[in-house]
Amino acid sequence: MPTPPHGEAAMPDLSFVPEGACDAHLHILDARFPAAGPTPPGATLADYRAVQRRLGLSRAVLVQAKHHGTDPACLLDALAALGAAGRGIAVATPDIGDAALRRLDSGGVRGLRFSLWNPADSQTSLEMLAPLAARIAPLGWHAQLHLTAGQILDAAPILGTLPCPMVFDHMARLPAGQGVGQGAAHPAFAVVARLLQQGRAWVKLSGAYLVDPAGPPWGAAGAIARAFLAEAPERLVWGSDWPHVTERHKPDAATLLGLLAEWAGKPVAARILSDNAAALYGFADGTRTP
Repeated sequence: MPTPPHGEAAMPDLSFVPEGACDAHLHILDARFPAAGPTPPGATLADYRAVQRRLGLSRAVLVQAKHHGTDPACLLDALAALGAAGRGIAVATPDIGDAALRRLDSGGVRGLRFSLWNPADSQTSLEMLAPLAARIAPLGWHAQLHLTAGQILDAAPILGTLPCPMVFDHMARLPAGQGVGQGAAHPAFAVVARLLQQGRAWVKLSGAYLVDPAGPPWGAAGAIARAFLAEAPERLVWGSDWPHVTERHKPDAATLLGLLAEWAGKPVAARILSDNAAALYGFADGTRTP
């Protein structure tokens, strides 16, 4: 086997990746656009395209990075380049106007993200969730939630009343491990599982390294993924979380994609990458579902 390029692991078997496969969670950081600080290199859409080709993926969901705040210029520029193969998740506050929401919708945006797990750098708050959910529900958008398991428990009464679908980032950030209050035994799992069963929520099988700090092969994260697979495999999508901005030592995206087949089996993994993503994001071969 040829030696892989610098920074990349040996290529896993990705023969299960189907035509139209989607990476449902990645970020684009581009120095051409307003940002909170210096833009790290190697995180533009052109850089991601090389990763996308290597993995055999053809569709992408771009999640607005905190680095670009609530300014959607970088997101919309990248979505325009992706065309019909791209969808976006923006970040906004309740003062956003209706015209701006319509502009985002026409640009390919299909949801708003609430990344609240780290209050120190959150652009939004839990108090903004309900009013913004009411605004985006008529557009057919969803609320994308990056919350800790504890925050999910605290927010459960609000989540049960939202008029739009919810997507939980990174396996709902359930704490890794076994025993009381760990992994799928954490009470937040039951909250998310109930929403999945009701057809009101989706979960991203992403961020294994965020859930499980033990490192590869992230076995505890795999146990959480399998618990969600047992609940509602038709309500799951996969994302690389490229360019892994939280990590000093970057994981290989191909290795992360290979884990999906280990967790789900190849046939289910293929459906997660294609059918599920098409349904959630409204790609050409799927209709957006609630």
